[in-house]
Amino acid sequence: MKAVIYEKKGTVRLVEKPMPKIQEPRDVIVKVMRASICSSDLHIRNGGVPRAKEGVVLGHEFAGEIVETGSGVKKFSVGDRVAVNVESFCGECFFCRRGYVNNCVEGGWELGCRIDGGQAEYVRVPTADMSCTRIPESISYEQALFVGDVLATGYWAAGIGEIQPADVVLVLGAGPTGLTTMMSARLFGPAVIVAADVNDARLALAKERGLCDSTINPMKEDVIEAVRALTDGRGADVVFEVAGAKNTFELAWKAARPNAVVVVVALYEAAQSLPLHQMYGKNLTFKTGGVDASKCAEIMRLIEAGRLDTSLIITHRAPLNDIMQGYDIFANQRDGCIKWVVTPLEADRPILAEQF
Repeated sequence: MKAVIYEKKGTVRLVEKPMPKIQEPRDVIVKVMRASICSSDLHIRNGGVPRAKEGVVLGHEFAGEIVETGSGVKKFSVGDRVAVNVESFCGECFFCRRGYVNNCVEGGWELGCRIDGGQAEYVRVPTADMSCTRIPESISYEQALFVGDVLATGYWAAGIGEIQPADVVLVLGAGPTGLTTMMSARLFGPAVIVAADVNDARLALAKERGLCDSTINPMKEDVIEAVRALTDGRGADVVFEVAGAKNTFELAWKAARPNAVVVVVALYEAAQSLPLHQMYGKNLTFKTGGVDASKCAEIMRLIEAGRLDTSLIITHRAPLNDIMQGYDIFANQRDGCIKWVVTPLEADRPILAEQF
C-alpha cells in the first residue's frame, strides 16, 4: 500500500509499505477514507517533535471503515465507520479515569508519531474501543474527519478556558485550530470573541461565519491596545494562544487582564520565556499541553445536532496520489489553503511527487 513516512528531519516521502496487521487483541485495521495534513505533521518534519520516530507513517487525523478486528474488541465490528482519535488510550489507568488521556500510561499521541498513522491506505489502530468514535449514518466522513484532533483540540481548549457568559475572549491564530477553538468557545456563550492573525482572508472567514465578533491584524494594529479598548482598559478575560509564532506567547499574557486564564494550545518548536518578574501581581492562570481528546462522542453529537460544523476549514481535497503537493501548499499557505483533505488513492492516477 502507499503511505507517507517521516523519512528524516526536513523530509517526508510517499512510499510503498506492507499492509498493517493485527498485533494486539484490542487492535482494529481501518481502511482510510479521509485523512488530513496537520500542522503537527509539519512540526514533525521540521524536527520539532523529538519523540517522533524516523520512518513512521504520518497522519493522526483520519476517518474510515473497520475492515478487521482483534479478538478483544467489543464495541466495534467489521464495516463500522469510525473517526480515529489522535490519542491511543486504555480508558482504565489513573490518567484515563480522570479524562487526561494524553498521558495514558499505554499510549497518548502515538499514531503518526511513534506508531504508523493514517496518511496511508490502511492503518492499525490500537485500543480501538477507546480510540475510535462511531460515525452516525447522518454524518459523512468529512463531517467527522476532524473529531479526533483539530476539533477535539479546540473543544478541549474552550472547555478548560473557564469561559463565562460575559467574557471577552481573545484567540491568537485563525488557522485550523484557531477556527475550531473559536467555534467551540461560542458554545460557552462569551460576550465577545476577538480573533487575531496576520492573514486577512482567514480573519474575514472567521467573522463572516460568525466564529468571532471582532478581528485584529497585528501587522496593522496593536493587539493589546485594541483588546483594552474593548474592555475598559482591562485586557481579555480569556486568551487562547493558538498561533505558536515567535512572539505570540508573550503577546498572550500581556493581552490578558489580571486574574485571567491563558490557555496555551500551540505546539512550539523553540523554548519560550516565562518572565515571572514581569507578570508578578497579574495573578494569571496558565493552562497548557497536548489535547486530552476524551470527549469525541460528545463532539460527534454536537456535529449531528448542527452545533459544530468544520466544513469551512476544508479548502482543498485530493487523493493520496497528490499528498506531497498538498504538503507544499498547506505548509506555505498557498492558494488560501486552510485544510488539505486526503481522499483514497486512485490507482489510475499518476503520483505527482514522492517527497516534500
